[in-house]
Amino acid sequence: MTKLQADRAAKNNLKENAAHAVFFLIALMSISAVILICGFLFYNGIPAIQKVGLWNFLSGNTWAPSDVPPKYGIHPMILGSIYITGAALFFGVPLGILAAVFMARFCPKKIYALAKPCVNLLAGIPSIVYGFFGMVSIVPLVRKVFGVNGSGILTAGILLGIMILPTIIGISESALRAVPNSYYEASLGLGASHERAVFFVELPAARSGILASVILGIGRAVGETMAVIMVAGNQARVPDNILQGVRSLTANIVLEMSYATDLHRGALIATGVVLFVFIMIINVIFSILLRRFK
Repeated sequence: MTKLQADRAAKNNLKENAAHAVFFLIALMSISAVILICGFLFYNGIPAIQKVGLWNFLSGNTWAPSDVPPKYGIHPMILGSIYITGAALFFGVPLGILAAVFMARFCPKKIYALAKPCVNLLAGIPSIVYGFFGMVSIVPLVRKVFGVNGSGILTAGILLGIMILPTIIGISESALRAVPNSYYEASLGLGASHERAVFFVELPAARSGILASVILGIGRAVGETMAVIMVAGNQARVPDNILQGVRSLTANIVLEMSYATDLHRGALIATGVVLFVFIMIINVIFSILLRRFK
């Protein structure tokens, strides 16, 4: 090896080592951020849970910081988050998967060239804009059809179902396109039609990617705040039906954190702890299912 080649090799090694160091620092910063967030939540939230009582905090039906003594029960907010997320999945998942199937296997190229940017544009619309759309469009429609206030679980579910569509469509479409073409050709060779090959062969083969899109959609629905505040009614109560207003965990934090102090502030941070654990449980469950599908 000549001296010139040795110098080039040394420079390449130096660049590789520098790149490894940079990537390591970036990964370390990401992990540190997660640890700091978790530490902040649990450090500030656990004392409030201990003062209120874990069972009283999770199962209490009354959230009244101004009462004497104050009451901090987040059971209605837990149910509100679950109901709204369930309604969003009910509307968003079937529509998103079917839209992904259409775009991946049935959509003409000219229509696809228009539909794909529109789906991407949906992902970039701010939450406040979605909330305003829900207030001026979905709320009056629900009020007119059902004769109720209009702000409630159904309205929030429809709006969040629209908001999670870009995530589900984009990832599901990528999963369908990643299925080997030999699956489709073999199905046709066995006498299946185009529709049967897509829905009974390619769609099951892409189920791991589709499930991943649903997981991300759930994360978006559970963590959404501003749009939910504008259309869900913000009533801290256990609802009797899907037309009544509710308050989600995220909305509860945003609405009261600006003026909360002492135990009230700690209870709101503890609400964030419950939300964090709730999302972690969902992710673990779906991760187990995803491994089984793979």
